[in-house]
Amino acid sequence: MRILITGGAGFIGSHLCDYLLEQGHEVIAMDNLITGSLRNIAHLRDHPRFSFVNHDVTQPIHVEGSLDAIFHLASLPSPVDYLEMPIKTLKVGALGTYYALGLAKAKGARFLLAGQFG
Repeated sequence: MRILITGGAGFIGSHLCDYLLEQGHEVIAMDNLITGSLRNIAHLRDHPRFSFVNHDVTQPIHVEGSLDAIFHLASLPSPVDYLEMPIKTLKVGALGTYYALGLAKAKGARFLLAGQFG
């Protein structure tokens, strides 16, 4: 399967990347790195079935080629972040989900939403 993980450079997203690659899938991690980190996925940089896209999901999401599934994990991960960036938190939860669902519909992909939304 070819799978997109939004929030793929976050703690949970990066571990999901590891797991799905171990299962033989192709993985695209998407993250804007506000709270995620390239350190979390650095060990995957040269993996042949892994790619990283630096993108903010509050903007329309485009991925070339087919997608079988989208794991939408993009979220600001803590109450401290919610308080420091309340509008960004709301946008990720609302617009990010809207754009990720639109991509899933366009690609005929399965969709899983998981995140902390305050």
